[in-house]
Amino acid sequence: MAIDTRSSFYPHTTAPGPSENSALGVNLPGVLGESAAMREVFRTTRQVAPSRACVLIVGETGTGKELIARAIHDLSPRSTGPYIRVNCGALTESLLESELFGHVKGSFTGAVDNRTGRFEAAHTGSIFLDEINSTSPKLQVKLLRVLQEGEFERVGDNNTKKVDTRIVAATNRDLLDEIDSGRFREDLYYRLNVVPIYLPPLRERLRTSSLWCFTSSSATASRTSARCARCTSRPCVGFGNTTGRETFASSRIMSSGR
Repeated sequence: MAIDTRSSFYPHTTAPGPSENSALGVNLPGVLGESAAMREVFRTTRQVAPSRACVLIVGETGTGKELIARAIHDLSPRSTGPYIRVNCGALTESLLESELFGHVKGSFTGAVDNRTGRFEAAHTGSIFLDEINSTSPKLQVKLLRVLQEGEFERVGDNNTKKVDTRIVAATNRDLLDEIDSGRFREDLYYRLNVVPIYLPPLRERLRTSSLWCFTSSSATASRTSARCARCTSRPCVGFGNTTGRETFASSRIMSSGR
């Protein structure tokens, strides 16, 4: 679970320029599209980025939620601060609690040193909580406190830590269904869902499949975007997520010998 503190990938802007109001809509660097649904995603992303509001990104796996979260950070006044990524579904409850909030030496077996958590590391920046629906009820209480009060304690510590970080969360499930089933707190949902962004699945974007691509690195972005026009004779359709699309685009570049 890497901490991403790289320099800003996206240029710092708060409003679309004239060149962005093209046939592709008000796009974001590395995320292109011309459908009405995607233009709404771009518009909302640019509109909310300068604020401090929490954002909840909803979409199927592989639809580009992390790219939108990164854009929100990089288009915000916090772009010079840290950007921290956490996959909440990749760790057990106890490990995730320590990962998010840190721990003190001796707080549990294996805690041989004090450790700074992700929220502390994200101070003055942004933290992206992916698969927020995977968190346990115990962790949801602690997350709610951070959202409401901006404070928490490390595992095994009584000293309260204050933190100033912007929270962007993502889920591939309907959290209202999770609330109905008792797996997610309703009060936490409303704290996170200040500004929702809904990403349509790629299968619903096939109309523009030859005109856009998602990329997770600037190098791939430059190589792919320069050759998008070459794909129009053989559209990049049939891939259900961004990884498949990027892999296909890369293979097309290699096969072209350029």
